[in-house]
Order: sequence, then C-alpha cells, then structure tokens
Amino acid sequence: MALEHRLPTEHEELRRTVEKFAREVVAPVIGDYYERHAFPYPIVREMAEMGLFGLPFPEEYGGMGGDYLALCVVLEELARVDSSIAITLEAAVSLGAMPIFRFGTEEQKRRWLPRLCSGEALGAFGLTEPDCGSDASGTRTTAVRDGDHWVINGTKSFITNSGTDITDLVTVTAVTGRKSDGSPEISTIVVPSGTPGFTVAAPYSKVGWNASDTRELSFSDVRVPLENLLGAEGRGYAQFLRILDEGRIAISALATGLAQGCVDESVRYAAERRAFGRPIGENQAIAFKLADMETRAHTARLAWRDAAARLLAGEPFKKEAAIAKLHSSEVAVTNAREATQIHGGYGFMNEYPVARMWRDSKILEIGEGTSEVQRMLIARELTGSGGR
Repeated sequence: MALEHRLPTEHEELRRTVEKFAREVVAPVIGDYYERHAFPYPIVREMAEMGLFGLPFPEEYGGMGGDYLALCVVLEELARVDSSIAITLEAAVSLGAMPIFRFGTEEQKRRWLPRLCSGEALGAFGLTEPDCGSDASGTRTTAVRDGDHWVINGTKSFITNSGTDITDLVTVTAVTGRKSDGSPEISTIVVPSGTPGFTVAAPYSKVGWNASDTRELSFSDVRVPLENLLGAEGRGYAQFLRILDEGRIAISALATGLAQGCVDESVRYAAERRAFGRPIGENQAIAFKLADMETRAHTARLAWRDAAARLLAGEPFKKEAAIAKLHSSEVAVTNAREATQIHGGYGFMNEYPVARMWRDSKILEIGEGTSEVQRMLIARELTGSGGR
C-alpha cells in the first residue's frame, strides 16, 4: 500500500477552511472560555453549521458523505489552536455517533443520527468506570431484563460531552449476563438524556481541556426499552474495541495538531522575542529545538495518516492505530514542554496559548488507551501475546 503524502483535493480544501475557522473564530475567544471552564456553545454551533459533526456519515442520515480521513484532518487543524474544541468534536463523532452508525439497526440510525450529524445534539460513550478503565472486563455497571425494558445500575466516569445542554444520549456498556467460564457478557445500550434515574454530576475540575464537558454519570434503576440495545446482546466488548481502534487514529490526529500548534506558536515567538540584541530564534539552541519539534510533528502526521489510509482501504489497522496514538501523544507532551521552555516565563502565563497546550497535552497519553496499553497492543500484534 502506497501512502500518498498529499491530501486529496477535497480534503485539502476542507483543511484550509477549518484552518481559517480555527485561526479567525476559535483563537480570539477560546482562552476566555477555557479560563472560565465554560462550554463554548457558540463555537460548537458554528462547527455544526459547517457540517463538521456529520463529516464521516452518509447523507441519508444527515451526514456530509465524507470519510474518517476528513474527520481527522479537521481534528488536527482545530487542535493546532485548541484541544477542548477538538476533543468535543472527536468525542461527539467517533464515540457518540459512530457506535450507532457502526452497530445500530436501521431504525436506530434514522432515529438518532440526524440530530447528531447536524450538531444540534451531542452523544457520549459511557465506558470508563471509577474502578475500571483500560480493563473493560472489570465493568460493574449492570443491565437486567425486566419485561420489555432494561434496568441499568452503575457508575461511569470521565465521560466527555455527557452533560451539555445539547447532549441527547449516552451509549453505555453494561454487564448483561455471564459466559460459561464466568466472565462478564457485555452489551451496549443507548440511554437518552433525562431518563429517570440517570444522573449527571457536576463537571470535573480538570488540569486541561477546560472548555470541554467531562462528567461522572450514575444509573439507579434506569429503565430503557429493550430496543435500545445497540447491536447483538453480548457483543459490546467487540464493539467498543473497534470503536477505540478507530478513535485512536482520531486522537493521534488531535495530538499531532497540538504538537504542530506548539511549533506554530514557538516559531512566532522566537521571531518576535529579542535577547542580547537579536531574535532568540537566531540562537542555535532555540533553532535546534524548533527543528526537533517540527520533525516530531511531521512524523506523527505520517503515522496517523498511514493508520487512516489502512482503515479506509479496509486493511488491518489495529497495530498502526496504536503506533500512531502512542507516538503522537508522546510527541505532543514533548513539544508542549519545549514550547513552554522557549517562551520562558511567558510560557507559564495562561494568556499564552502554549500554556494551554502544556496543560492539555498530558491527557493524550492517558485517554482512549494509555501509552502502556498502546505498547501492549503493539507487542501483542508483533508476538501474538504482549504479556500481561
């Protein structure tokens, strides 16, 4: 498989459009939302009007008829300016709407996808629990049949887009039975917002991503119709593994955007900031930092585009997605640290974008599979085991 280093024409046009939007619409105001820990509804509304929430979905469900590459291109451009905006889109599409598109019935798709694709509503994916993150087999949330309903009990944590004013639903993983060996049988069930017994906690106080919505969810005898089951009963584990594999490519694109944003801001600052009678960018120590930062961002971009190309070609991509996520997230952390160093004392001031990028970078090594999990996945693909 040959990897084309240039984007297709339509993707490049999309990239330029979103780059302009991020620079002219997002950049001037996002710092205020960030420091107030406020969800940027006006920006999300403009993104919806641009069709960004429906990018990879067919037009028959209200989407734009694009592909996963288009989504990732947009995520990279948004994250060059701000990661809160980027993760809001990423979670809404790859975690909120994609499970319904991949595994839902035709009725479920027509019921829920149009509003999610239009951006009028957001969806969330309830996987992580207080005592269960990467080890999804440790899921404690349960769903028990009672007549023509599921009765759900449990708690989910760190769920993005779960408590906004426009959140319509959360897809929840829950234990619906036991296999012959005693291991849990996990299914995924759609729970509409406002269902009695479904409680959304106050937003977390976070280190970063402060203009995005992240909350804990609790379910106390929550009753939803049996037809809210997504896909086959007991197939939830396989479903979310597929969703997370795809999501890692999207997170890699987002991380690459943050890494490139650090380069953008540092090049600009190094040209403007003068010390000892000349711009600091003329000093070899700073120039070499910039060169290394650009190199890291460039290779991260190649990694996620390779994984995306394999996905679109219908080829195996699990290993490449893990490689891209591992590499780009660590690149983002390193570039954020170096950008802060180049900015000196100003890099520690929240009025400068690199301070926000520094705060936002670390979660990329944790969310949607830690770096340790990515190494385990890569090793398993190479050796057939990967250790435990």
